[in-house]
Amino acid sequence: MDSTRMRTAAGLLGAVALCLAAPAQAFEGTHRAPDRKPVLCGTDPASGLAVWAADKGSCTTAVQVGAAYTKAARDSARAPVEVRVAGAAWKCRERQGDPNPYLECVSTSDGGRWVRLSS
Repeated sequence: MDSTRMRTAAGLLGAVALCLAAPAQAFEGTHRAPDRKPVLCGTDPASGLAVWAADKGSCTTAVQVGAAYTKAARDSARAPVEVRVAGAAWKCRERQGDPNPYLECVSTSDGGRWVRLSS
């Protein structure tokens, strides 16, 4: 395995450890189901960030939400943004992890549905 693949694999493993170790926090005013073990859905092609979802059945939507957020975040200067995917609205913003920040989107209609992007 070449060094680039080794670094990518090590980075993804570190992201898994970070996401599993750090408790998630909901946006103010949203109600959230108890945290579940996150599912790795793939990588956002525009940013190269890993895309995580609350459950495996949400992966297709999670990748679409991640892509929409990456596109919208380019112009937002880290301000919270709202994206729409398949008719649903998602509130997205940067969150402080331990130790690294991550990006999170939460469905405005169901606080138990979330998407995280991390390095």
